[in-house]
Amino acid sequence: MALKVYADRMSEPSRAVLIFCKINGIDFEEIQVDVLKGQQFTPEYKAINPMHQIPAIVDGQLKLFESHAILIYLSCAFPGVARHWYPSDPSKRAKIHSVLDWHHSYLRRGAAGLIFNSILAPLHGFRAYPQVIIQAEEILLRSLSKLENVWLKDGGFLIGSSKPSIADISLACEVMQLEVLSEKDYHRILDPYKRVKKWIDDVRSVTAPHFDEVHEYLYESQKVYREKMVIQSGKNKTRSKI
Repeated sequence: MALKVYADRMSEPSRAVLIFCKINGIDFEEIQVDVLKGQQFTPEYKAINPMHQIPAIVDGQLKLFESHAILIYLSCAFPGVARHWYPSDPSKRAKIHSVLDWHHSYLRRGAAGLIFNSILAPLHGFRAYPQVIIQAEEILLRSLSKLENVWLKDGGFLIGSSKPSIADISLACEVMQLEVLSEKDYHRILDPYKRVKKWIDDVRSVTAPHFDEVHEYLYESQKVYREKMVIQSGKNKTRSKI
């Protein structure tokens, strides 16, 4: 039986797992779980992931969730995976783990928090909290600074490697979520970080054509969200004049 990957392509961790499978030739079945429709709360999905989050995988009798754990498992369980994604050297693995731990404690809190509360929540009828948006952007900017000046200070890919690891693919997909921001906010937030932008281009290049193919849904959503934001902004201006 082929590996089953439960994912939503608007989810950054989902995209990381999908790209990893594609670039390494892992045979898998992608099963769509629409988060904004609440499909992660169905009894069928709860049996796979009781935490109600995506992505998740089923490989034979194994049910596994948390994207970092999934990427590590796939790197070790499938013999065709290139070693640079998750090297056998314990010191290199430890460095990859340090980046992955930092990712979910800092970068993800900032990027995911900002996008959900400033874009996705209001456009899908959920309540957004202005103070949460401010805090999320502050965390994001600090995280981008650390990514620029600590994790990427030696150039190339994360942990100073000449080839990407699972940390690169995971964090790159996180930063890519900023694409749904307005063009003005996107450039305001990301343009100061030249190493980060070059690194994103490098990850895209070494994972081509799968990086852009998996992100296509995000690119299409970007157009829709930006159009909706323009319309919403116009409505808000009209109300302010009444």
